[in-house]
Amino acid sequence: MKCVQSYRRLGRPRVSSRPLRGVTRQANSSLKHRISIDQLETCAFLTLPESAKQCPPPGAMGPQFIPADSNDEQDRLLNELFMPPFRKGYVRVGPNKVLLPLYYLDYAGRIEDMEVRDSDVWIVSHPKAGTTWTQEMAWVINQDFDFEGAKVPLPERFPFLDHTPLFDYTDILPNLPELQLPLFVSDSVTYINEMKSPRYIKTHLPWELLPKQIREGTKKPKIIYVARNAKDTCVSYYHHCKILEGYSGSFDNYCKLFLGGSLCFAPFWPHVLNFWKRRDEPNILFLKYEDLKKDLPAVIRKTAAFLGKDLNEEQVDLLAEHLSFARMKSNPAVNYEAAIEINRRFNLTTADGHFMRSGQVGNYKEVMGPELIAEFDRWTQENLAKSELTF
Repeated sequence: MKCVQSYRRLGRPRVSSRPLRGVTRQANSSLKHRISIDQLETCAFLTLPESAKQCPPPGAMGPQFIPADSNDEQDRLLNELFMPPFRKGYVRVGPNKVLLPLYYLDYAGRIEDMEVRDSDVWIVSHPKAGTTWTQEMAWVINQDFDFEGAKVPLPERFPFLDHTPLFDYTDILPNLPELQLPLFVSDSVTYINEMKSPRYIKTHLPWELLPKQIREGTKKPKIIYVARNAKDTCVSYYHHCKILEGYSGSFDNYCKLFLGGSLCFAPFWPHVLNFWKRRDEPNILFLKYEDLKKDLPAVIRKTAAFLGKDLNEEQVDLLAEHLSFARMKSNPAVNYEAAIEINRRFNLTTADGHFMRSGQVGNYKEVMGPELIAEFDRWTQENLAKSELTF
């Protein structure tokens, strides 16, 4: 308890010169969901005075904070190249040291204790694995081809659970009074809790950070996991992070972060494999991006069967056309162009680009050299050596 007591005397730790947020304050100020001081187990990762640094960490499972003055190359790249106005720092959580923004700690308890419903439909993935594509497919199927309803922006009808933990606008909004955020952006957890059934929920959280009712099996929502080969995922995630999440570095440095498990929701392979090994559970469907590209009608039929819907061939063809890359890219309900424009308008990010770029399998060959491809291939082989999963 000596280390914990030292922390209590010190108050909040510091990351850089800015106060560390998201340690004990909850968005709804509910004591029930606060991250308790006893959960801050790895004090060696905090930027604290020397007296506190001498305290041995009581365990390895608590949040591990990324210090601003770290000599570790991965930490240094994060601090130098990936600290936009809506990020205050990063933390690693859980047994796989999942990297998330500090603001996640404000919501971790609420997500853990979230009331899940058996009627929910969840789309889970590592970022840039075909999530939006899969969301739209599942929503249209389960809503009995309500294309009029599909004109509502996807984040409103199929909200992103971890959106608010990913983007901390607290210090930005007072200076931008004209920037009005809907509830599914400003408090995505509350928005989802208040939705009527059936709810459609997107998340990039790995298995071990999903609500405990899912992990413990007390609730059995339909979960569709979509995976994509690591090289294409990395390239797509790089462009995404430039236009939406404020990454300012080179592609080579981004690949270092990807391979090192130092991007939000990483490490990559534990994320994928924890769902792959659960693929035979009746409420989980494991899909691959490459299969959607190869035979979209077949994946539509498979998904419909999983959701308990019987489709005729006319419906399959109609949905396949709706889900074509050209249609998706030009569809304002799903292409996130409005979000990109808001980032540009308020200087939250500065890079140009589109949320949907090429949609091709093997696009990595245009930007990765032979040595980098070989490094990714070795990394993939090492992680899939004991698995039947292939890409």
